[in-house]
Amino acid sequence: MRLIVMGQQAFGKDALSKILDAGIDEVVAVYCEPDKKSVDPIKEFALEKGIPVEQPAHFKDDQALATLKAYDADLMVMAFVNVFVPEAARDTPRQGSICFHPSLLPLHRGPSAVNWPIIMGRNESGYSWFYPTDGLDEGDVLLQWQCPIDPDDTVINLYFKKIYPSAVDSVLEVCDLFRSGNPPHIAQDEALATYERRCTKKHAHIDWFKSVDQVYNLIRGTNPAPGAWTTYNDVEISIYDSVRVSGDGVAGRVMDVSPEGVVIQSVGGRILIKRVKPSGGEKVAASEWAASIDLSVGDTLG
Repeated sequence: MRLIVMGQQAFGKDALSKILDAGIDEVVAVYCEPDKKSVDPIKEFALEKGIPVEQPAHFKDDQALATLKAYDADLMVMAFVNVFVPEAARDTPRQGSICFHPSLLPLHRGPSAVNWPIIMGRNESGYSWFYPTDGLDEGDVLLQWQCPIDPDDTVINLYFKKIYPSAVDSVLEVCDLFRSGNPPHIAQDEALATYERRCTKKHAHIDWFKSVDQVYNLIRGTNPAPGAWTTYNDVEISIYDSVRVSGDGVAGRVMDVSPEGVVIQSVGGRILIKRVKPSGGEKVAASEWAASIDLSVGDTLG
């Protein structure tokens, strides 16, 4: 097939590389967002391979659509796309377009689909390849893959160690299904659909008066970004690596300070904080941070 690969960052680059290494289909063009502060890895890689790169700001004008049509593609593979692609562009290739999403659709539609399953305490996640429509992640599904969310998984574990490697490999299965001439169309069950907005700093604020499970899930579901945070003497502290431990006490109270880290009480249990990032500083061991501000047992966070 003649393919257009639309994507960005490492996932887009690795999906493109997987297709090129297989040597079965021809990538006739790569589409990515306009340059920002640095050159996108997928653009850099495509240019190294001699593949034309297009970076339209949108597909609202006839010229952008004419350029897309001129590539005479069979399929557009959308590997990690944040911009809206209208129907006129999606349907230009003979077999249309297929899009990657890092959740088990219809669950967790939206831009932070890896964060929210962890924050909400779900036990499984995965990814979907679906036929994009004008709705947010609403099209029929081509294929899905699922994996467990282990009790101590962070976003790093779930995405980069589980979802990412399988998803990159799956781009070849996606191409095979279209090349077969009869790719599956599995309708999403709208009764099960959930939508979540982008997970931002305001969602990552820790309320120590919530259950220890909720606090722990928030910390691991925002690690590494946007980073769960609390305050001490009105100064923000972002919290990253942590462990759930047992014990009772007053919520928000510092219960222990040791070389292992800082233990903070929540409702029904405690959180051992191992790594933090003070406002304006770098990530450091929690024990180092505690020593630098003379944090003591009995002090209060939040």
